[in-house]
Amino acid sequence: MSTVWKDKKRTIFGLPLSFTKYELTEEKFLINTGVLNVSEDEIRLYRFVDMTLKQSLGQRIFGVGDICCQTSDRSSGSFVIKSVKRPREVKDMLSDLVEAERDKKRVSIREVAGAQPDDFDQDHFDPDDFDGPGHP
Repeated sequence: MSTVWKDKKRTIFGLPLSFTKYELTEEKFLINTGVLNVSEDEIRLYRFVDMTLKQSLGQRIFGVGDICCQTSDRSSGSFVIKSVKRPREVKDMLSDLVEAERDKKRVSIREVAGAQPDDFDQDHFDPDDFDGPGHP
């Protein structure tokens, strides 16, 4: 499985001084964290339900942003891809791959969510409430 995109979480001045690494393949999204105690979280692309791009003024100045994701994955749920370069391009790439994977697997959004569309209303999702995968 080939890597389509990868980056690190960016910290001050948009520099990749973090131990959080993101990797996107054609079928899944991986989040690796830690140095001594390493953790890897894997989310299948067809499980993504919604994505939102957020950028503060400081993030816009340094060309980074957050991508807030909602998934039907039980272990990850809602999470934020924090401070990545070219966030709009990454969000669009991720969105296109999600749609392609759903088409390939013949999965509809209703099947992914297992709920009514109203259950994923943006009014109830605040990315500031999440520290990372599976940590509300």
